[in-house]
Order: sequence, then C-alpha cells, then structure tokens
Amino acid sequence: MDEERAEDVEKAMGEWQRQHPKATFTEIERALDERLYEVRAKLLEGLVKEREASLRRGVERCPECGSKLRDAGKRKRQITTTGDQSIAMERRYLTCPECGAGLFPSSGRTGIFGVDVTR
Repeated sequence: MDEERAEDVEKAMGEWQRQHPKATFTEIERALDERLYEVRAKLLEGLVKEREASLRRGVERCPECGSKLRDAGKRKRQITTTGDQSIAMERRYLTCPECGAGLFPSSGRTGIFGVDVTR
C-alpha cells in the first residue's frame, strides 16, 4: 500500500474512533479491516486493468478444435473480493467460428484463461 492510501486509511480510522470512543478492540479491528478491504479492492482492480491492457493481441487458437479465434469484443464482469468488495473487470472475449467455443485469453503463460461453456 502506498503512503497516500495508508494516510487515507489512518485519517478515516481517526474519524471513526472519534465517533466510536467506547469501541472494543474487536470493533476497531473490524472497522480497520473494512477500510483495508476497500483499498485492497481498488489496488486489485488497478492491477487487473494493467494486466488486461498488456495482453498481446496475437492469433489465438481454439483449445477445442484448433481453429483461429475471432475477437468478440470486451465483456464486463463484477467480482466480489475477499472482504465483500465489488470490483469491475473488463476482458477481451474470443469465439471460435468452427465449434462455437468462447474464451478469455490468458496473460500468455497458459494459453487459456477460462473457457465459456455457453456454446
């Protein structure tokens, strides 16, 4: 976590403590965790966006039949993270004109990020 985000959390917790002067240790811990989960989700969302922006746009082949895949645009998805935070993800989606498979490309390490079973 960078210094600015840490300061924001510290400031928010200071305000929370002023509003809850009799809070127990467990209540303080929960309040802190909520704020840290928010920061964590924002960092995670930024990292995912950076990774997706860096994916190569080379020719991918269908894992089912080997045909050249077509770019079907980007798909948005909401993910719930640890700490019950929601982040938006947008990824490139590919389809196979031969067998109808659809998938999201990986970062290049495995070749496939996920295969869609809706054919």
